[in-house]
Amino acid sequence: MRDDSPGPAGWVEEDGVVLPPGEVRARLLQDPLAASSFGGEFFLSWDGYRARDALGIVPGPIPPGTILDGDRVIGKVCPRFRKTGLAEAIVTAVQLRSDRGVVALSGGVDSALVAAIARRPCIVAGMEGSFDLAGGRQAARELRLDCTEVTVTPADVEDAVPGVLSLIPEKNPLDLSIALCWHFIARSARDAGHDRVLSGQGADELFGGYSRYLADGDTDALLAADFARLPGQIARDQAVAAAEGVLISYPYLDARVIAAARAIPAGEKVSGGIRKRALRKVAAEFLPPGIAWKEKKAMQYGSGIWRELQRLARKRGCRTVGEYLARVPG
Repeated sequence: MRDDSPGPAGWVEEDGVVLPPGEVRARLLQDPLAASSFGGEFFLSWDGYRARDALGIVPGPIPPGTILDGDRVIGKVCPRFRKTGLAEAIVTAVQLRSDRGVVALSGGVDSALVAAIARRPCIVAGMEGSFDLAGGRQAARELRLDCTEVTVTPADVEDAVPGVLSLIPEKNPLDLSIALCWHFIARSARDAGHDRVLSGQGADELFGGYSRYLADGDTDALLAADFARLPGQIARDQAVAAAEGVLISYPYLDARVIAAARAIPAGEKVSGGIRKRALRKVAAEFLPPGIAWKEKKAMQYGSGIWRELQRLARKRGCRTVGEYLARVPG
């Protein structure tokens, strides 16, 4: 069987226990539908069969959450897990992914909670003087974690744009700005000998982290719509990371965390002008209050990458970043 070992093709777990590659192989050779209960992040290929994790976190040539015999879908992947409260679900999800790798740390509650539980080295990337670079540095200091600081220069951004733009599915300014952040993080992880980066992505979509959630409206509908866009974001970021031989891992997108989050009413996620209230309450058990309750800008803004793209566009005589991207060769 191919692609069932830890590494770029991912890993498999069931009921909170990571399964050794030999056991995965034995189960699948006995019954291809054994993959239906697998959790984790994986793409598996064996004896003409293929299976991919439920959210399609690991890249593969088949739809997420499917088991195929040749080109015929024969089953769905629905991870088996014990339902728990949110805190236990998050701890389990992070610990399952903490045997190796680094944490992409920005200083916000999402990544800081992952870092506090994982106790892995961290990487923070951003332009000099950016919110993320300062926030990540401070969070790592308070959590007493080793942290590599990647100070991105204007020349770094300009040099990286053509290559990163060629990798991402949607070639627009927003996607590029986020993909550039992941490019610098993944490259630093690779240079340090890591093939896994733990990310805080997914928390905004599960717990109401965007500013639009503060407006009156159907919060449940907004959450559902934003969550539905995650597979596209994952594909974008994994494409960039894969070019560096790295896989991004998502504890908040673990099936048990998704189930626990969806059991929480929207009014407990966003209320009193506070976003991600339910997540922050859990984080307060692991983090200093100044981190657990701190508001933070999105990655592309907090890192300073978006502002640098705007500056680069002006430098090239363009009115907008979109106009600049249209002129990038490739």
